[in-house]
Amino acid sequence: MENKKELRNWLDAFGLDHPLVIAGPCSAETEEQVLKIAHQLKDSDATVLRAGIWKPRTRPGNFEGVGALGLKWLKKAKEETGMLTTTEVANPHHVDLALENDIDILWIGARTTVSPFIVQEIAEALKGTDKTVLVKNPVNPDLSLWLGAVERLYTQDIKNLGVIHRGFSAYEKTKYRNNPEWQIAIELQNKFPDLPLILDPSHIAGRRDIIFDLCQTALDLNYDGIMVETHHTPDDAWSDAAQQITPSTLIQIMKDLKIRKEISESEEFQNKLGTLRAKIDVADNQLIELLAKRMKVSDEIGQVKKSQNVSVLQTKRWNEILGKMVLEGEQHGLSEEFILRLFKAVHQESINHQEKIMKA
Repeated sequence: MENKKELRNWLDAFGLDHPLVIAGPCSAETEEQVLKIAHQLKDSDATVLRAGIWKPRTRPGNFEGVGALGLKWLKKAKEETGMLTTTEVANPHHVDLALENDIDILWIGARTTVSPFIVQEIAEALKGTDKTVLVKNPVNPDLSLWLGAVERLYTQDIKNLGVIHRGFSAYEKTKYRNNPEWQIAIELQNKFPDLPLILDPSHIAGRRDIIFDLCQTALDLNYDGIMVETHHTPDDAWSDAAQQITPSTLIQIMKDLKIRKEISESEEFQNKLGTLRAKIDVADNQLIELLAKRMKVSDEIGQVKKSQNVSVLQTKRWNEILGKMVLEGEQHGLSEEFILRLFKAVHQESINHQEKIMKA
């Protein structure tokens, strides 16, 4: 698949003067609930009404969706409000039912994206469709798997494609339900700048109080839209209550968000930016030189350990370094999350160097 301007056609056709907004409940619960939320969103910036119909949970026993019955409710909401509709499909049977009920946009969920087998089956069921198909990132941080799912759809002559960034699972607890791993989405943007990119802040956040900040970050990074879980009484939602917001909150968020220009032609701006970027280049080069020096010291440590038959991993020493660096980082305005990720990567590279020496 190659980047082409035509990848944006379906999005440009909306003629929006603001980012695309997809909103609606995590799950369709009742016909009354779906219609009430749709009517509350009708006069907002939301163009598309979303609702989960099939909702297999991580562990069985919780509410797992109303099934095909909910498609009728979405269809009725579309007739009454004029909003487009979207839902998740996880197998060819879902695809057939969604198409029968004239769902406008179908999305492939994170747990489905991880399986090339299932994505291929869905792609074949959708072959040649003029519907828009969006692909959520896989649960694990794997850009190739994400793009591979898009390419499987593309090779089935599906022209209207986009991706949804919903964050990635992590073993360790962070302030997010799913780590954003912004660099992965940025790399995808660099490879396919015209492939519409939409943020799902609800699944990244896991809680409603940081939805706005995530949306603003996405707009600062030139995302094309947001998919936000929206419920008229979020605390009473049958699934993912903590991360859903009210339609009125969504309206306020859209008012408060700042949409940045991609570039400024101002000569003063260009000069300032050029100067600052030159400073960044110098600092980056110094970083590489410092890391190389650190790894040379790691090589020497590896030689010393090898001579005394001492194991590479020294857990107590590593924990001491990590604790010290987190404190140092805080004093310099660097987040604990960043310091942990940086030094874990540095530590792993040090281990790799020492392992190579041990095996030599």
